[in-house]
Amino acid sequence: EGDGVTYEFVPLPRVVDVVRSLHPDVIHLHGFIFPIAIWSIARAFRGVPLMIQDHATRLPHGFRRLLWGKVCQSVDAVAFTSREQSLPFYESGVFRSDMKLFEILEGSSFFTPGDRDAARRRNGIGGDPCILWVGRLDSNKDPLTALDAFERAAPSLPDARMWCAYREAPLLGAVRERIAASPVLSERVTLIGERTYDQMEDLFRASDFFVQTSHFEGSGFSALEAMACGTPALLTDIPSFRRITNDGNAGSLTPVDDSVALAQAMVLWAAKDRLRMRHAAREWFERGLSFDSIGRDLRSAYETLANTGRSSR
Repeated sequence: EGDGVTYEFVPLPRVVDVVRSLHPDVIHLHGFIFPIAIWSIARAFRGVPLMIQDHATRLPHGFRRLLWGKVCQSVDAVAFTSREQSLPFYESGVFRSDMKLFEILEGSSFFTPGDRDAARRRNGIGGDPCILWVGRLDSNKDPLTALDAFERAAPSLPDARMWCAYREAPLLGAVRERIAASPVLSERVTLIGERTYDQMEDLFRASDFFVQTSHFEGSGFSALEAMACGTPALLTDIPSFRRITNDGNAGSLTPVDDSVALAQAMVLWAAKDRLRMRHAAREWFERGLSFDSIGRDLRSAYETLANTGRSSR
């Protein structure tokens, strides 16, 4: 138990019995990918409002879409990082048109700002600006677009450096070939590979900007970690990133797969007051992305559901 929250770790077959013993006012389940479990909970607690929270769910097809539509008839509310992410589910009929929708982040970060220069000395990275890429080297994260953008921006940013941290890397070969084929990238881009959780906090602190070129994200934990450290994020214009950057007021948003626009953003943001941007990024994190912010959003959702009660479906 901590911060007023009691945790119960139980085998799946005992979940219904344990939940029943707690006499819940609201039930909050995470993820849509186990529709039979959702159906079982809904049947067992017909008088209790039930909310399901999305975790980067893709709209299913065929039989699974029909199954989800049937199961979700018994769900009272859903939570997504961004309202826009839920639209395909409503438009396809998987969700009822009257199902309540809440915008709630999947998670946040305990990272904090720190001394940038000290972090650079510890990690051996730098640049003006120092640009950090974090993510899988795969087609969704799209590192090749980030490299193209950096190469385009480089003539206007002669002292810029890019550092790439990653774990899974199915495109590592293609990334290495792209870097090797460019004198600019070969000189100024460094693949630093995997780092520990604590080391990642230091990398964010050391960086002037965080770049991610994702095509799809449920939320974007690396972006949240960057903002927690006060590191402005240059991101693709997708629903979850619009939420994380406060619709572009606390970070940059450029179209997916658009290296020209991202290069322009790199140059534009490099010319801004970086200390002011770091303060603005952290201020928005505390106000709209922190665990306290998520807690307020969850409490508001729970109170709304508890006051309106369970649907009769």
